[in-house]
Amino acid sequence: MSEINFKSASVKGDIIEIGIRAIKFGATSITLCCEVRNVMTREVIITIDTIVMVSLDQDGKPKPHGKSIMAYSHVAHDCFIGDNCIFSNNSTLAGHVTVGTHVILAGMVAVHQFCSIGNHAFVAGGSLVRKDVPPFVKAAREPLSYVGINSVGLRRRGFDSKVIMEIQSMYRTLYQKRYNNTQAVAIMEGEMEATKERDEILQFIKNSQRGIMKGYFKN
Repeated sequence: MSEINFKSASVKGDIIEIGIRAIKFGATSITLCCEVRNVMTREVIITIDTIVMVSLDQDGKPKPHGKSIMAYSHVAHDCFIGDNCIFSNNSTLAGHVTVGTHVILAGMVAVHQFCSIGNHAFVAGGSLVRKDVPPFVKAAREPLSYVGINSVGLRRRGFDSKVIMEIQSMYRTLYQKRYNNTQAVAIMEGEMEATKERDEILQFIKNSQRGIMKGYFKN
């Protein structure tokens, strides 16, 4: 952090606002500048030319922060966002939204408050997310529906073909065989091999507070 520049005096009871602007994005850091202003008089009280925020791993070493939030995107209060996410232009999160790791929101996606989006999910542009989106899937249409697994994203992140096919089989059971969620979960638990991915999907469904999005069927 650079030296703090005091521009004007303030007294107890003053109402102030803080403006923070990102000026540089590094692989493991974000560089910000800051200005503190008096809301009533608009006088600048303090400026800070450089604030460097660094992501650290459990050993205290720098690690990639891995989030890309593009122009006019909005993240409201009390949201949790995992690493390596991309929020495209005008994507918007309401309050208390949880987003896993490696999630991509295409342009103009709007997410309802208290929704959850699982790891490695992809949500198509212009979607309205009113229900929870499970991990590893692609979501699109109105109302938001399952349209397949995010196989391209999974391959890019090193998932092998066998694991991808197992994930696809789980979601066929959940979304394409016309079972209700309780029946599909029972089949997945009883008949499918216990894997990290299977358990992650099952845990997400069981923990869902708003209910998971539906499948898509042609009439």
